[in-house]
Amino acid sequence: MIPPPPLGITSAMTTEETLFGENGESEGYGRHSTGILPGHILKRLIRAKREIVAAEEIADKQIQPASLDLRLGPTAYRVRASFLPGTATVEEKLKSVTMHEIDLTDGAVLEAGCVYIVPLLEYADFSWRVSGVANPKSSTGRIDVFTRLITDKGRSFDRIEPNYRGPLFAEITPRTFPVLVRKGSRLNQLRVRRGAPQFSDTQLREVHKKTPLVAGDADIDGGLALSIDLRGTGGRIGWRAKRHTGLIDVDKVGALSPFDYWEPIDAPPSGSLILDPGEFYILVSREAVAIPPDLAAEMVPFNPLVGEFRVHYAGFFDPGFGFEAGGLPSAHAVLEVRSREVPFILEHGQVIGRLIFERLTDPPSQVYGEALGSNYQRQGLKLSKHFTIV
Repeated sequence: MIPPPPLGITSAMTTEETLFGENGESEGYGRHSTGILPGHILKRLIRAKREIVAAEEIADKQIQPASLDLRLGPTAYRVRASFLPGTATVEEKLKSVTMHEIDLTDGAVLEAGCVYIVPLLEYADFSWRVSGVANPKSSTGRIDVFTRLITDKGRSFDRIEPNYRGPLFAEITPRTFPVLVRKGSRLNQLRVRRGAPQFSDTQLREVHKKTPLVAGDADIDGGLALSIDLRGTGGRIGWRAKRHTGLIDVDKVGALSPFDYWEPIDAPPSGSLILDPGEFYILVSREAVAIPPDLAAEMVPFNPLVGEFRVHYAGFFDPGFGFEAGGLPSAHAVLEVRSREVPFILEHGQVIGRLIFERLTDPPSQVYGEALGSNYQRQGLKLSKHFTIV
């Protein structure tokens, strides 16, 4: 059912001696022995068939400043329910939950409210200190497509444990809009980490003194706090997703009118917004954010201490996001917000999440921005790349 891994899946360096030099220093991973691997290191390892291998050649456009875009394979499995494999392989679990197979070679529609499992073209061939964490891509999260990574015998979503060698799978659940996908579509991304470096609030405050993470004072306590903007600059503070719309082709840029899929939300006079259970909103942070070139960040997707709602599906913030050399932060965080079981009132300026920072093993050769054709640099309130700009 699941295609076999590419030849060489077990050829990665597997011993301490092959990973380290004579003095115990890491070879080929950057100037620091621990941290997130930047794009140029990922490219080097991929070409050497270390850590990540693939059934088809990995293209340079998949490699981001601090992550790798993962591609859908040719087959999707419509399943009865979401699952974690636990002690089984994904293929073993699919035998009991698959309803039917879907050929993605020429494209197929994934319906809203259904759960699909898709084997990816990439495979992990991780060595003993290397692990991975995945997230939906920004454009995936902004169209309310919940995408999670699964591994054989995995006990948690979006995690690849050290020493894991085997296939990778995407669990895909369109929540609001039906989507058209095909083999090679890129819905989620993988960060590869070596070791487990800690980045403390004290270190983050020192970074902020040298390179402002936000304009003005930074609320740093268990990460950098971000708050919600319910006043806006042009009267509009967000968008609410419509139901029963047309489909979205995930690979087409700027092809759709926002008003066919979204209802604009104007700034409420009260400065508060009631989130209706089950509805999906695009909102924006009050603060503009800057991620220094040698760091990466991830937003905590759900924190019950600040309310019963989720604030972000796609939580990765790349090195260079919102960063302007010698200038102030220039990009706001766009928030994919869904209330849980009860209505919830958001107030302007309310803290809605925190960014957790981590260093890279080496500064990336390219950072997020116009040179890479990044879609969301200097963004304010902005829908996904699939929609025309209004």
